[in-house]
Amino acid sequence: MIHRVTASRAEEEDGNMKVPILLSFIFLSSITAGDVSAREATGKPNFLIVVTDDQGYADLSAYEHHAQDVHTPNMDRIAANGILFTEAYVTAPVCSPSRAGWNTGMHQVRWDPKSSFGCGHPESVPNIAEIMKANGYATARFGKNDYGKGMHRQDVREYPLNHGYDAFLGFCAHGHDFFLLSKEIEKQTPDPRGHSAVVGPLMHNKGVKEFKDGYLTEIFTDAAIDFLKQHSSGSRHDFRSKQLSAETRGKFRYQNASPPFFVTLSYNSVHHLIHQAPKRYLDRYGVKEIPNYDPKTDSDYADWFKRFITLGEISDEEMRKYYLANLNCLDDNIGRVLNALDKFTLADNTVVILFSDNGGAPTNGAWNLPLAGSKFTLWEGGIRVPFILSRPGDPHAGETWDQPVSTLDVVPTCLEAAGIEIPEDLDGRLISQTTAGTSEPRNLFWRWGKSYAVRSGDWKLLHNGGKMNRKPTAGIVNRTGLLKGTRLFNVREDVAESQDLASEHPEVTHRLKKLYADWSKEVSGEKRGAK
Repeated sequence: MIHRVTASRAEEEDGNMKVPILLSFIFLSSITAGDVSAREATGKPNFLIVVTDDQGYADLSAYEHHAQDVHTPNMDRIAANGILFTEAYVTAPVCSPSRAGWNTGMHQVRWDPKSSFGCGHPESVPNIAEIMKANGYATARFGKNDYGKGMHRQDVREYPLNHGYDAFLGFCAHGHDFFLLSKEIEKQTPDPRGHSAVVGPLMHNKGVKEFKDGYLTEIFTDAAIDFLKQHSSGSRHDFRSKQLSAETRGKFRYQNASPPFFVTLSYNSVHHLIHQAPKRYLDRYGVKEIPNYDPKTDSDYADWFKRFITLGEISDEEMRKYYLANLNCLDDNIGRVLNALDKFTLADNTVVILFSDNGGAPTNGAWNLPLAGSKFTLWEGGIRVPFILSRPGDPHAGETWDQPVSTLDVVPTCLEAAGIEIPEDLDGRLISQTTAGTSEPRNLFWRWGKSYAVRSGDWKLLHNGGKMNRKPTAGIVNRTGLLKGTRLFNVREDVAESQDLASEHPEVTHRLKKLYADWSKEVSGEKRGAK
């Protein structure tokens, strides 16, 4: 059962002292009984960050507002053992800048004023993996790696091995075909490497790895489970000798145990091509298999790809079913990873965080209601996402919290739990501080093209919110009458952003405009690695 917690409950009284409630169990995992593990050598927890792609706000069944046709029992398992947040935000309504923000704990406008698809990852901005690695953690990334620059290259800062990861299996682009992963298909395809339309082998450490059979979501899961297995009691020596860099090995005193790990499992599900799911999942939802791309008959891959990312060949009803099939497969694979944590006696010392990189896409069949808008917009549907924080021994497991949090908070929250000093210049906050129920509202800011937004307390200022020009699927609502100009919403009372209150509350409108102007001035004064 999930209990709702509002700001008034976000602190507990300890005599006359208020204590942020998450601080009370940061190191509970270090005293939990279990098999010999890294905690006996370091007392540090492990971390598993699960990132989904374009998942709808209502497409997680642990939420009270979930869509009636969605069922995510394994994501719900994480929520049952942790805290489910209803007002969690990303820093951008698309993947690349959003991922740049959460991986660094710094708002990407500091080095990319436009917060664009091509934001990149400057050398001067530390990545969470770098910080963890420098403090004795084994680091691995599986899945999508996307900063909008340096795509398909291994000699750039954006490549995982060049910003703190010991191991990587995945791709560096917005998207990748779920099935076509062989060298043969890459050779036969005139355009195998686009931004989202990509076919061929995966990037693997300093080389590539092909898969003649298999499905991408399951391949990434297999890789993550193999990594976890290497942390089990029977495989520690093998892991130390084969997986870690000499630098990391030298900074960790093993004492017959594996080092603690920091793993990012970044699925490209449920990003287009949404119709690509194993047949057994398609059969559950009564939709047909669509033949894979064939270079002998389909010409360019990009042209074939475009046929299926809008309504037309696939109807609205079918798109939702394909989405649910893809999501069902994703959820099952998340369950496999959770089972592996249990099997290898790692669950009692592993912090699990799950969130989507941005709001549900307008045409992949996602369900964002009751929010308006979608990916590509600064309406709530583009930037408010599913978010779960699960810490071992959490006395608040199973609760739902309504306090605003940001994916910028992932970095400082993980560093605190690991006992690592938090850099002073981060834009993210400790979630324990964010949810402390203070009277001072948290201010969050967004910039996307010619649009910007500010949230301060219950108020949100939205300037040129925008819409995606493609015809949206049924779970997406565009506010066609409120697209341009500066609007003011009370998102606590009007989560759907249907009533513009700017004329009724000019003082609030003015205050939020000034907040945005002051923020813009502040971030422009520190352009780290600016282009």
